[in-house]
Amino acid sequence: MKITREADYAVRIVYVLMQEQRVMPASEISERTGVTLRFALKILRKLAGAGIVASQKGAAGGYRLLCDPAQLSLAQIIECIDGPFEISHCLHGGFDCTHVPDKESCCFRQVFDQVSTKLRAELDQIKMTSFKN
Repeated sequence: MKITREADYAVRIVYVLMQEQRVMPASEISERTGVTLRFALKILRKLAGAGIVASQKGAAGGYRLLCDPAQLSLAQIIECIDGPFEISHCLHGGFDCTHVPDKESCCFRQVFDQVSTKLRAELDQIKMTSFKN
């Protein structure tokens, strides 16, 4: 399993906003993170929709971190972009297994679910304040 590039960039965007502690224009966020402006705007919209960042319109507009970085985890940011941690497609709610009649009793699904749960718990323990330069 890989965290998508978009989720990786989202973590970097949140990190820059955490460091600056001010409203930043998207162009500056883009420049500081090395993410194209178009992609940064897409990510910022998702982060704003999740209540992680706030957008401010106008001449002095931009984006600022809305959450307390000491409470904001990697899991929250990654899930905001990539959705729930599911290391296998069989964990998705709408998945219809063709290998076993009852997917809940599938030994593979149970193991994949345990691993996904543990991974999410580990990433939830890592708060943004863990990252320092």
